[in-house]
Formats: sequence, C-alpha cells, structure tokens
Amino acid sequence: MAHSKATRTTKKQIQALTEAAECLRILGHPHRLRIVQLLLSGDAYSVNELAEICGIAQPVTSDHLRLMQRCGFLKSEKEGRTVYYTIAEPHLASIMNCIEAKFGV
Repeated sequence: MAHSKATRTTKKQIQALTEAAECLRILGHPHRLRIVQLLLSGDAYSVNELAEICGIAQPVTSDHLRLMQRCGFLKSEKEGRTVYYTIAEPHLASIMNCIEAKFGV
C-alpha cells in the first residue's frame, strides 16, 4: 500500500491536537459518558435530575457538567432557579455511537 508523504506537523496542529486530547480526557469518565448519553436524547436535564439518574451526588454532578461545559460540549439555560443542560457539540453523537457500538452500552 502506497502512502503519500505526510507534511511536517505544525505548531497549530499540535495546539489543536492538545486541545482535542484534553477534551477527550474530560469525556473519559463513566459518569460523564452517561450524562452525554442522556443529553443526546434531546431532552434538557437539570443537575438534580442527572445526579439522581446517575446515582451520584449533586455537587459531583455539577463538577462533571462544569468540565464538559468548559470544553464546549454542553450548554446551559436557566429557568427560574433551575439550570438545564443540553448538548452544544453535535459531534458528541458520533463519538457516542462509536463507544456504544464497541462496548454495547
């Protein structure tokens, strides 16, 4: 099989790959993956709803949501005192499809 000669990696590419690796690291937690699965249903969930479904404490759930929002994966909208989260990054669906197909979850 013939391969075309790859070009030298640029600083911009390294920066983009570093950012991608950081975001993938943030996704690499079972509770965060479950939260993404739930949010990919298209429904908006509150912190308390996600905490209850995932069986984890509300403050821990808030930390998970904050990390994923910082990466641009999620967006939030406040209704009264309640904050609801939804998916902001449409490519998460493709990532989750790969994970679900590989691991049967």
